Amino acid sequence: MNRPAPEPIQIVKQRRDGALRALVEGVPYVRFMGISFDRRGDELTGILRFDDKLIGNPALPALHGGVTAAFLEVTAIVTLSWAMLWDDLEAGRLDPATLSHETLPRLPKTIDFTVDYLRSGLPRDAYARARLNRSGRRYASVQVEGWQDNRDRLFAQGTGHFLMPRQDG
Repeated sequence: MNRPAPEPIQIVKQRRDGALRALVEGVPYVRFMGISFDRRGDELTGILRFDDKLIGNPALPALHGGVTAAFLEVTAIVTLSWAMLWDDLEAGRLDPATLSHETLPRLPKTIDFTVDYLRSGLPRDAYARARLNRSGRRYASVQVEGWQDNRDRLFAQGTGHFLMPRQDG
């Protein structure tokens, strides 16, 4: 039995990058905050580029707590959505040419989100990575860690519970 030849890696990367771009660009708040995502296979790292508008306390200066919470929550939602898309993406059932925020499944809705502020966020870029604790058809639980210069020295962490979008079909 002859197996089909594997797709060229540039086609796979284009499909993955196109899906991630459509997912992120569909949320105006993500663009306003300056959040982007670095993708390595199925793993995402959220990146919050420093901007003066993100400072909450100019005397320190420190990132605003709401900015920190929003960054962690956005990272959790995008990572959860990415995990929902992964199988269809890898099977080639998603066409990068037609992907947009209108054609992608709806984003999970936040039930609750708790943030632990471990230290002040410094006036520099921040990074976050989410881990899915449970992801079912109706409910998901996600933990997120945020750091700046050293991954072992977190400045914030969060836990969120999300209502999953209905899968029609």
